[in-house]
Order: sequence, then structure tokens, then C-alpha cells
Amino acid sequence: MGRKRHHYEVAFEEFLRDRRIPYVSVNEARKALLPERAALTVANGQTSDNLKSFDFVIYGDGANLLVEVKGRKVGRPSGETGTRLPTRSQLQSWVTREDVDSLGTWETLFGDGFEAVIVFVYWCDAPPPDGLFQEVFIHRDRWYALRSARLSDYREHMKTRSERWKTVFVPTARFEQISHPFAPPPGPRPDPGPGVPLVDPIGA
Repeated sequence: MGRKRHHYEVAFEEFLRDRRIPYVSVNEARKALLPERAALTVANGQTSDNLKSFDFVIYGDGANLLVEVKGRKVGRPSGETGTRLPTRSQLQSWVTREDVDSLGTWETLFGDGFEAVIVFVYWCDAPPPDGLFQEVFIHRDRWYALRSARLSDYREHMKTRSERWKTVFVPTARFEQISHPFAPPPGPRPDPGPGVPLVDPIGA
């Protein structure tokens, strides 16, 4: 039985469906997604069976994406009341070293035509300003916003956040430079048939 999915992943999947972006949930079909060579030992005695999984394979124009979803809450500072719009300094970009290493290994295993990205799904207390996000949507009465970064860019600029917890992050100013909207806004799209990409994710 697959693991229980967090509301951030559920909301992102609804975002994909709403925009008719072709995808496969790894949680639902992990074995079918693995290339044959993924059964081999991948690093330091680690095999594909114990390698940390990612969340979605998304089919785009020019590159298929291996997506790791990271949910982060954007709320009011402690002790404040009322509604306050989020700011750039509140956009947490931390992940674990295991997230980075495992996603990089999957990118290598899948080979040419696949690119690893980290999608940050921010749950906001109030509708965020347009200047902060270009992709905002509502799911189950919650506001969400997206920013995504290529793993290669993230890995180049990441800093240690906690040695104890083995976490890393990208400083705010740099994160603003390397992160992008994930996909175009919703709108009428023709259905070209199965297997044909509909969008060019993350502005590639």
C-alpha cells in the first residue's frame, strides 16, 4: 500500500489536472516508472528499492520532469493577528540532503530526456500578491502558490541549514533568481491525443 499523501501533493496534483498537464503519480505507479537499469545498485551499496522516491513524472515539451514536491506554510509571524500578505523573506526553500542526492540519482537513472526539479508548494493564510507569485490557486478552501527550481540550479547554490538535521537551503535573493513559475496559466487547450506534450513546464 502506498504512503499517505500530504495535502500539498494533493493540491499540486489538482493543479496539474486543472491545467491538463500530462503526469504520472509515482506514489500510484512507482514500479511501472522505473527504467530497467534502476534495479541496479546506484551508490554506496544503495539500490533503487531503498532510494528515496520522488512524487511525479510530468511530460513536457522538450524535457520530461522528475518532480519532488515540497510543501511549506506561509503564515503570519508569531503573535500577529489579522491578515498579512506574505513576503519574499517568508518563502522557505529548505530541503534535506537526501532529497537532493536521491533526486539527482533518479535523474541519472532515467537518463537523457528527463530533468529533475523541486516544486515548492506554499500554503498561504491569505491571497498572496501578484508580485510574489505568478501561480496561485485554491484547493479545498486553501490558497496555494508555486515556485519551482531545477535541481541543477538548486544544488549549485544551496547552503547548509542544519548539520544536525542534514538540511540545506538557497538564500532568499538567490532563490528568487533560480526559481520560476511552474506552468502557463489555465486556458482553453486542444487535446492533441495521448502521448503528446501540452505544455513547456518551468519556462524551459
